[in-house]
Amino acid sequence: MNQDFSRYRDRPLALLARYIARRPLAHGVILVAVLGAVACSVSTQYGVKLLVDTLSQAPGQGSGPWLAFVILVSFVAADNLLWRVASWVASSTFVNVTGDVRSELFRHLTGHAPGYFLERLPGVLTSRITATSNAVFQIENMFVWNVLPPCVATIGSIAFLAMVNVTMAAVLVVIAAVMMIVMVRIAAAGRPLHHDFARKAAAVDGEMVDVIGNMALVRAFGGIAREHSRFDTTVAREMSARRRSLLYLEKLRLTHALVVVAMMLGLLAWAILLWQSKQATAGDVVLVCTLGLSVLSATRDLAVALVDVTQHMARLSEALATLLSPHELGDHPEASTLVPNGARVTFENVSFRYPSGKQVFDGFSVDIAPGQRVGLVGRSGGGKSTLVALLQHFYRVQDGRVLIDGHDIARATETSLRNAIAIVPQDTTLLNRTLLENIRYGRPDATDEEVWQAAVAARCRPFIENLPQGLDTMVGDRGVKLSGGQRQRIAIARAFLKNAPLLILDEATSALDSEAEEAIREALESLMAGRTVITIAHRLSTLRNFDRILVLQGGKLIEDGAPETLMRNQGPYYGLVSRELDRLSEQAAA
Repeated sequence: MNQDFSRYRDRPLALLARYIARRPLAHGVILVAVLGAVACSVSTQYGVKLLVDTLSQAPGQGSGPWLAFVILVSFVAADNLLWRVASWVASSTFVNVTGDVRSELFRHLTGHAPGYFLERLPGVLTSRITATSNAVFQIENMFVWNVLPPCVATIGSIAFLAMVNVTMAAVLVVIAAVMMIVMVRIAAAGRPLHHDFARKAAAVDGEMVDVIGNMALVRAFGGIAREHSRFDTTVAREMSARRRSLLYLEKLRLTHALVVVAMMLGLLAWAILLWQSKQATAGDVVLVCTLGLSVLSATRDLAVALVDVTQHMARLSEALATLLSPHELGDHPEASTLVPNGARVTFENVSFRYPSGKQVFDGFSVDIAPGQRVGLVGRSGGGKSTLVALLQHFYRVQDGRVLIDGHDIARATETSLRNAIAIVPQDTTLLNRTLLENIRYGRPDATDEEVWQAAVAARCRPFIENLPQGLDTMVGDRGVKLSGGQRQRIAIARAFLKNAPLLILDEATSALDSEAEEAIREALESLMAGRTVITIAHRLSTLRNFDRILVLQGGKLIEDGAPETLMRNQGPYYGLVSRELDRLSEQAAA
């Protein structure tokens, strides 16, 4: 997604204009048809005037009632037909716009760095995409059907009233202008209330998704009643905010109602006085009456529409403020394709702190030779996971460089960097798709046979053959239909298929039983052959055949060397191994 999309973050009207401009012909047809329909609707009142004036004459005089009848019927027919044209075109155009909105917002959302998603609930983000597309749909619909028609009808009514009495029309213009200014100001003053409602509505959606997505945890700790109470409180806050929003906007409706009723009474009395002084015909009085009713109806519809549009605009603005945050990372303007040649990894005087302010590395440097197997060890918080995240360019370093084969990854294209790295995470989650699709995610152009070969290499064959539909079996949300060990073997198969020169492992055998673990060790040996491997190790026994160990503590490299050498030195690594052996001995004794 183009980074420029974030410029619409505080400009909801400009965002709407963007999508209207994409389909100018369709929107133009809708606009012309609606304007024509409203013009015919207002002109119908003039047709009634002609008919009344004709019928007021003695039979046989003038052009006769049939001409007035034809004019009136023509306006009525055109009015109805033009509305149908507008509705027919809008039924596809507005739907297509909502599709564009969802697609582009999703593209922009997926362009954010992982840190963005750590700070926000997935349910809130997905609900805001839905809320944004719905708001755009509602705003377009309401403008075409509920805002534009009463505005045009009011203008047309005033124009026809000028044919009866210019002064009357001028007074109505002044009243309408003052009323619109007051209505707009009242609506604008309530914007903070509408935004508060939009935020609380999004929180309700996020709360539901969060609880449903963790239902096993909620039940395990007897949290059903607590979650019911918590959700009721969240809904109560949303309902309270909505009531405040709606009650405030009642001021707009009340102001409108008082002004319009007074205006209607005044216009009708004025028209009767003109008729009594023979300055207006009976048809003119009927015209003033019907046009006054039209203005009353039009402005009432407009007041109601403005209430809804204001709330939809508030929800749209609130959603855009969250979704259209500028991307933290993106391809550098001078980014070039990374072409690995052995996958040498170099951290060159790297300094990094998280957005929260926590400093992790300060002038950190290390060089990993091509084809080397390196284990990252150390206590929690030492910087192991951060080091791997920086290598994947999930965050931007404040100083220094991260290089792969001498190429600064900050100046490599996102696609080429991802193609150079394969990952087997400790906590493997899968997409709610088939096994075939999940494995193929490593290389979308792979054939079914290549996918199967990768699955066999990762020792997935025994459990896949026992599944009802084999590779075509759906794995469920985040892979819940598979065991932890099975999910991890699928992740290993995905890495096999990707065949990248740089492999990152996060304790890739931790979720396996001892029998499966030994089988996977053989698969991993084959997978690691000829590749640069970086492993975050929680069980140090998995590093027995590694070339090099990096011990991290507080963001610093405190020990570096081959496992055998570090054991002989009896330094920090020796201490970690000794504690692990003692723990295993205690477990065995128990």
